[in-house]
Amino acid sequence: MNKVLAINGAYREGGVTDQTVSVMVEAIESAGAEVEHILLRDYPIEFCLNCRECTQQKGSLPGQCVQHDGMQALVDKIEQADGYILASPTNFGSVTALYKRFMERLIVYAYWPWGANAPQFRKANTPRKKSILLSSSAAPGVIGRIAYGTHKQLKMSAKVIGADTVGTLFTGFSGTERHQTLPEGVRKKALKLAEKLSF
Repeated sequence: MNKVLAINGAYREGGVTDQTVSVMVEAIESAGAEVEHILLRDYPIEFCLNCRECTQQKGSLPGQCVQHDGMQALVDKIEQADGYILASPTNFGSVTALYKRFMERLIVYAYWPWGANAPQFRKANTPRKKSILLSSSAAPGVIGRIAYGTHKQLKMSAKVIGADTVGTLFTGFSGTERHQTLPEGVRKKALKLAEKLSF
């Protein structure tokens, strides 16, 4: 794996999600790969206009959005990466609004001409890349993963950009303290998962 892109939808600086992503980034860099960590809370992305102009353009490449913000640069980074870390805490049973805004803008990866009942994924028949999914919630890990939609939404994001999920980590009981330290068990799991994006 030469280049990995981490896309982090956490609000809280230094929280469990930030810490988990950082552990993985350091491990992958130590293995010799290049990693870029995008914090969506600092990234200039506007809300999708739902105009579907980008979906009218044919081909396997992402469509061009009518908005001129940071999304095109982020799409370029997605296209150039060999693997991904997609991360979001759980808010109200779902990914954060930051991550949802990014996820909706991934419509550029769909070909959906007017008159068609459903979109076609542009990356459906291209070589698959790898992705690791990281999420967390205040609920116990197993319950949070089953009861909430966070994991499903992260997995859909990976699929749309042309990646298969090769590992997941759902951290439970996060946010129980104002300044929570990443549990050692989670750190070990994150390091083990990082191996799947580096060789």
